[in-house]
Amino acid sequence: MRLARYAWLAGAALTCCGLASVAVRAAQTGASSAEPYAALSVVAPTQRCASLTAVDLSAIGGAGSKINAALESAGRGGTVCRVEGVLAPAIHFQVQLPVQGWTQRYLQIGCGGLCGRISDSVGAADGCAPLNAGGFVIAATDMGHQDQDGAFGEDAQKRADFAHRAQHLTAVAAKTLIRAFYGRKEAFAYFTGCSDGGREALIAAQRYPDDFDGIIAGAAALNFQTQNAIFHAWQARANSGADGQPILLAARLPILHQAVIEACDKLDGQVDGLIANPLACRFDPAVVQCAADASDRSGCLTAAEVAVARKFYQGPSDAATGMPLTVGGPQFGSELSWAGVYVPNAADQKIFSEMVALQVLRHMAFETNPPAGFALADMRFDLATFDKLRARHALFDATNPDLSAFEKAGGKLILWHGWADPHISPLNTLAYYNAVQNQMGATAQRFTRLYLFPGMYHCSGGEGPYQVDLLTPMMSWVEKGIAPDAVIASQPEQSAASDFGAPVGKGDGAAGTALNAAPAATPKIVRSRPVWPWPYSAVWDGKGDVNQASGYVRGATMSFTPPAWAGADLFTPYRPLEK
Repeated sequence: MRLARYAWLAGAALTCCGLASVAVRAAQTGASSAEPYAALSVVAPTQRCASLTAVDLSAIGGAGSKINAALESAGRGGTVCRVEGVLAPAIHFQVQLPVQGWTQRYLQIGCGGLCGRISDSVGAADGCAPLNAGGFVIAATDMGHQDQDGAFGEDAQKRADFAHRAQHLTAVAAKTLIRAFYGRKEAFAYFTGCSDGGREALIAAQRYPDDFDGIIAGAAALNFQTQNAIFHAWQARANSGADGQPILLAARLPILHQAVIEACDKLDGQVDGLIANPLACRFDPAVVQCAADASDRSGCLTAAEVAVARKFYQGPSDAATGMPLTVGGPQFGSELSWAGVYVPNAADQKIFSEMVALQVLRHMAFETNPPAGFALADMRFDLATFDKLRARHALFDATNPDLSAFEKAGGKLILWHGWADPHISPLNTLAYYNAVQNQMGATAQRFTRLYLFPGMYHCSGGEGPYQVDLLTPMMSWVEKGIAPDAVIASQPEQSAASDFGAPVGKGDGAAGTALNAAPAATPKIVRSRPVWPWPYSAVWDGKGDVNQASGYVRGATMSFTPPAWAGADLFTPYRPLEK
């Protein structure tokens, strides 16, 4: 990590789409001065691609670490030298080094779910010109294992590789390859990830503050233990009847969602199908409960279905003390996104929550695994169970708010989350941001920003604008010292549904552009909105086009006070565990 090289320019406003368009115009006209990031010279390789197979990685990953292949192939923006290797014992990684057009930037991407494969997408970078032009060396890792059932968690080394080691060693290996291929080091290093990739991003800031200059952490599974072992387990159990069958099915969710929208959409002064601030929403699912003697229940929910919805929103509590066991549940307005996550489309379909909860509970969460055949019906939601999860909190979790080493190294951090995320409540990100503010004081504003996107699901998709470029504002912040203000999110005509609800390891990562693919054709945008850093809201100016970002101004501040819950102390400084 380099120390800050540019003067701080407080209060400068940037918009992601505006930045992208400026960069495109600059590229077309040659007016590099218009670029919001540093004008870095293009560096050509000094070695042949095939020569990288001789690079020795044993000092990085230990005996057995090696390069398996280094071949030229088609990649983003042109030809790349694609390097595949392994860091002992089983951390597979891939690095793509542009043969032409490298602008001295390095980007590492996170891996979602429980990983086990090389991630193939870069999220939250829609329209980023240097990325699309092939100006970055890009790397990714499978996090040290290849199984998809969580069994790797029974191996101490593989637990550590997943928790923190794999991403760090991949960064070290990739930078070694950069020096070998180009004869010089990168000028700037960035990390971006969503979901568990967001957790990995925060692990980098907390454990390895010198690895990256700029870190973008989306919808982070930062509270890993509670998130998977408590939250998802509860959401799955809450929708199970005495017969083991689901009570609430996806076809019924529009009834609930419409009622929520009718109750809270107008709170921001505009009726647009989005809840700009779910924290201000007050809603009781009982308003859509069928009358006891109703013969037609097609437009209302049964008492049992209403009870399930309440459990989803409220989350689990210790029966003896009433202490909540999570920081919060899904927010109002997220109801349609529950489908496939904890509400099945059909009674015989599996849900994401049960799959991920069982994998973590059976193999990863506890120092002593539960007996063979452990099922969610065996799970106890109480303080005793919660306390057993504490043993591995400092291994897996990324809730340490002490980012002083990262800040002193000149690092910049952008946190972001969708308000309608069903997988990870945005209250987790809010609680962490609040903890960083409390820990770092006024310093926090110098290097952190938080963006919350109305209507966005988990990492992508949703009923609101969700396509956004956070990488360009990050480059501007790191390379020119211009702190980001509003960013613009866009909504394409065909809302690409997030692939969450797929088996864990297959769908838990940010939607984005494949590592080796050309940028997709630009879809028609039906609406765009500015999103200001927390705590500011966006409000329609009363005269502009409601579907254009230009019709909105910065509005009032929102507020969030972290609730008292069993894991509040987890968001205080702690010493990380290695294994």
